[in-house]
Amino acid sequence: MGGPAPVPASVGILGRGRVGAVLARLARDAGLDVATASSADDPAEACTRDVVVLAIPLGRFRTLPAPLLRGRLVVDAMNYWWELDGARPELDDPTTSTSETVAAFLDGARVVKALNHASVWELENLALPAGHPDRRGIAVAGDDPGDRAAVAALVDALGFDPVDAGPLAAGVAFEPPTDAFGSDATAEELREMLARFPRSQRGRVVARARSRG
Repeated sequence: MGGPAPVPASVGILGRGRVGAVLARLARDAGLDVATASSADDPAEACTRDVVVLAIPLGRFRTLPAPLLRGRLVVDAMNYWWELDGARPELDDPTTSTSETVAAFLDGARVVKALNHASVWELENLALPAGHPDRRGIAVAGDDPGDRAAVAALVDALGFDPVDAGPLAAGVAFEPPTDAFGSDATAEELREMLARFPRSQRGRVVARARSRG
């Protein structure tokens, strides 16, 4: 990811479910200034932080305060579950990633995909110091290298090894259902999963759809 970036000093988390709560705890444990908001709260304060993490159900992404997030570094930690969200063609389109759909809605936000593929159990139990042999990997995808580096620094501070997955479109390689999703893998294992995604069944579906597009 190039040279190390400084850890963002503050984090806003939109979503107070189980994922949002554990990410808030990890950020506070890392000494970061944290503000959280639920869908019923005024999100303005959380949206002023250096990084804003989206931890609401993806099916509700159009309720996000797009004007407040314009120009902000935003981490998309959301996932599409048709069982919960219902059939959503815009989120099930193999020609694009769900994060690209979110980025198009959040016009002007600097969207990076990360933290979505870790299981809640992994987030709650496997945050470890840098260099620990059992430390798990977290993929980071975004179009701007500087934004990826900033999110990588945040991931590291939270207790995980960041893995550069490339541009935002590459986030499709760690959405459900892929090998990487929910794998609780080390950084090396995660890199191998991302590398073989194009040869997977889902990867072939995506490649065919994008070639036609």
